[in-house]
Amino acid sequence: MPQAKNGAVYELEHAADRVRAAAEAVRKLSFRFTLTARAENFLVGRPDLKDTIKRLQAYQEAGADVLYAPGLRNKEDIAAVVSSVDRPVNVIMGLQGVQLSVAKLSAIGVKRISVGSALSRAALGAFLRAAREMNDRGTFQFAEDAANYKDINQMFAE
Repeated sequence: MPQAKNGAVYELEHAADRVRAAAEAVRKLSFRFTLTARAENFLVGRPDLKDTIKRLQAYQEAGADVLYAPGLRNKEDIAAVVSSVDRPVNVIMGLQGVQLSVAKLSAIGVKRISVGSALSRAALGAFLRAAREMNDRGTFQFAEDAANYKDINQMFAE
């Protein structure tokens, strides 16, 4: 959320002010709304865990309901974030190099998991492997793993 247009993160006070303003607006809504505040450090090449935690704590104080630091790379960093705040923490899975199960994430206190573009990238990966197989080998074995229309139709009928 609090990231300047040039890719750098906002100064902490400015970022917290933006979260505070969003929280004030959200509380005036006539319906329930969950405000998630993101510390963008790891996404913009600033893998500073100490600053990330400081930001998330400031966003918590500013009124965010959920805290999120996308790009955390290991269990220890995620656990450090979770233990440093008293709000639910969201993590992103499906990034290359980060392989933690739902059970492991839950055990360290993660309350929300998102996958970002991982599902669409997985589908595109399957498409590219199939295209390479047809081009390079002239075969169609990829179709053995394809979903069948009966299952697809049944899924949408429910």
